[in-house]
Order: sequence, then structure tokens, then C-alpha cells
Amino acid sequence: MISIQVKQLTKQFGNVVALHGLDLTINPGELFFLLGPSGCGKTTLLRCIAGFYIPEKGTILFGDEDVTRLEPHKRNTGMMFQSYALWPHMSVAENVAFGLEERKVPKGEIKQRVNEALASVRMDQYAERKPNQLSGGQQQRVALARALVVRPRCLLLDEPLSNLDAKLRLEMRAEIRRVCKEFKLTTVYVTHDQKEALSIADRMAILESGHILQVGTPREVYKRPKRKTVANFIGETDFLPGKILNRAGDQVTVETAVGNFVGVFGDPDDSPAVGSTVTVSIRPECWELRHDPAERNTVKGRIGESIYLGEVAQYEFITGNGTRLKIFERNPRFVDVADRGELFATVLPEDVVVLTA
Repeated sequence: MISIQVKQLTKQFGNVVALHGLDLTINPGELFFLLGPSGCGKTTLLRCIAGFYIPEKGTILFGDEDVTRLEPHKRNTGMMFQSYALWPHMSVAENVAFGLEERKVPKGEIKQRVNEALASVRMDQYAERKPNQLSGGQQQRVALARALVVRPRCLLLDEPLSNLDAKLRLEMRAEIRRVCKEFKLTTVYVTHDQKEALSIADRMAILESGHILQVGTPREVYKRPKRKTVANFIGETDFLPGKILNRAGDQVTVETAVGNFVGVFGDPDDSPAVGSTVTVSIRPECWELRHDPAERNTVKGRIGESIYLGEVAQYEFITGNGTRLKIFERNPRFVDVADRGELFATVLPEDVVVLTA
């Protein structure tokens, strides 16, 4: 297992700066996600780590080794692409063996390593088939075996599941995590799919316009976004503009158009003064609907539109001043009630995230 360090990395394409002096450390054996919208710089960063792009400034370290300007084939990384990139005229076994043959590995060892790699992704019984005889999920497993067979120092994945249907994506998420942990591989995984990242990442970095906005575990990033951009990109949320009324320890009271809320700062290093303008972020699933008001963090209103999805219902909650909030209720109680009348929505202080940026 190796660590990967990126120090002050800058990459330009003509006059366009794609990466702005990035600093990032990926721990040994970590499944680390680069997440963000199209054009944020995540694939550019991955390609710099792989050696396909040479940065204008900065350093990339694999462990203690500086690989910033090392050719891709000398970095010993395993790559897995969105398109699978399998040779159509070769069998599954031949596709997996290709990288070993290029490295002049002895034939006897190639056969053994190919068998082991295919067995690790549960594709050993398909060794003699051609890619066009496989499903999309099976082709992706072959691509994963091909990346593993060279015994890479790290695994680099670029949107590997985007061509699969929803059911196969779920299956392959778990498979990729299992294999990465089994082989103790440091893995960098690029995606724009937030659920993919939340479900299997050890940690993630959120990028925007070539900058890293936040690094943390899935729970840290989801529950404590440091910026409005991060809160908006990861999951759904209600944003309420407000003004700080007072602060007491770790908690802050904010006045909004629908009432006052006691909450916590998304970025614990923030220290805006009383009277400062802020934004309150509340996830839809954090609200609780009830018939009586709570002592604090309560909004009075009624349910407008509702969508029943089985284990959860999604409501449009209309407050007294006309503000519309999204509320997700697990094990729905109010969706089939003919006359729901006036209700109260309440939320815990730890689920009220106060953002200054």
C-alpha cells in the first residue's frame, strides 16, 4: 500500500487553468473519491496522477517517490475506464493477459496471474468468451481484472460505472469496494454520482472549477458541508437565508423568514459576528412532522404536494409566509390523511447547518 500526495498542483490548457495549486493526501489503502460536476477538474487530476498529463507546477508523490514527470507505464498504476476498453477480437483471458505480455512476464506466470485475477472478480468461468458475449457488468469485471493483474501500486478509476444500468451499478459498487479492500489497494475513483461516492468511499474530495472545496468522510461531507456549493451538490437540502442573532459555544441562533433556528456552523473555523448574513441548510429527511410544536426549531405550515415512494414520502411543506420546504418522511404517516390540516415541522440543532460561503 502507498500513499498519494499532491502538492500545489497546477495544470493549464492554453490560457485555461484546470487545477489551481491543489493540495491533497490520499492514505495507504484508502478508497478515495474525486467528486464534482462536469468540468470541475476531477478527471484532469486523475490523469495527472496517472501520468497522462504533466502539470505546469507542483509535485505528485507515490509514497516517498516523486512521480510528477514519470512516464505512465513506469508508475505501475491500474486504470479502469468508463468505456471498458476491451479488445473485441481477444478472449477475456487474452484481454486480461495483455498488460503482462507487454511487461514480458513469463508465460507460466501470466496464466497463473490471469486465473487469479479473473477468480477475484468471479469471472474465471468466462475466460474463453469474447467481450461481445458478455453483459455490461461482466465486461466491467474483466476490465477490473485487467487492472488488478499487473499488481499495481494504486488503482485509478474514471467513471467506471456510468455505462451500466441502475441495478448493475449497485452490484458493481459493492464489488469494487470488496476487491479494493481485499487487495489493499490505494484507489482514486472519479465520479459525478454522489450516491456512488456516499455508499462506498472512505473519504472524498469535492471539486469545483479546479479548486478543492472540502475533504472528508461521506458522513462528514453530507452532515457538515462547509459551503453552500457542497451542500447543494451532495444530496438535497432546503436553504434559508438568515442573520445571526447570537452565539453560545458551538451553537448559533439564526433569524430566518420562517422563524429562528439554533444550529451549528458547517465550518467550525467560521467566526462571523452577530448580525452577519448567513445561509441555513437543512436536509429534507432531518425534519420531523408533528401535530404540536417543539420547544425550538419549529415551523408551522401545511402539506401541499406529496409523493409516496413506499418507504418514504416526499412532501412540499408550505409555511405561513408561503415559503416551500422539502420534507422527506420515512415510514410515512401523513401521506394518506385526507385532512392533514395545520402541522409543525421541527429539526434538531445538530441538523441545522449554518453556512457563511
